[in-house]
Amino acid sequence: MMTTPVAPLPSLRVSSHFIPSLNLIPNTSLKNYPLLIYHECFPPSISAAVIEAHLRSIGVVEPQWRYTMYNTTHFHSTTHEVLCIASGRARVCFGGEDNPGRVETEVKIGDVIIIPAGVGHRLLQDLDGGFEMVGSYPKGNDWDMCYGREDEKANIEAIKDIAWFDRDPVYGDEGPALQ
Repeated sequence: MMTTPVAPLPSLRVSSHFIPSLNLIPNTSLKNYPLLIYHECFPPSISAAVIEAHLRSIGVVEPQWRYTMYNTTHFHSTTHEVLCIASGRARVCFGGEDNPGRVETEVKIGDVIIIPAGVGHRLLQDLDGGFEMVGSYPKGNDWDMCYGREDEKANIEAIKDIAWFDRDPVYGDEGPALQ
């Protein structure tokens, strides 16, 4: 088992995106935290088990599931989400497919996505078959499913009270989530 499964910080490529709200999908409009993608953070030989062990060793988030991404735009109003790509490649959309400010991108094994609460996301296409992620959330936070409906307005308001990470979920005391 690898003892240092993540890319060194100086060589890490990070994409940072601020996405405007769309109807009742708040995206990054409520708080000033961007959608972050850590490209090739883990090596392509990584396994879901090694990702989970690494995240647990850092202690910021708790891995809770292994699965693909839902193909319906949704967001979480109770927590931020950390998705580590454990296998395959996919095209994903952040912000809502009708949003002119949306982000459509390809992610692949080894990438890490940090999704702030309120940011809509969905799978557009599993490019290889077998696209799988490790889904993790800050310790003590439970996740919900919101779709931008009128009856979710109270959930959306609650996003303002969710604290950002005190430590980077992948790197600990340093890392892009803290900048």
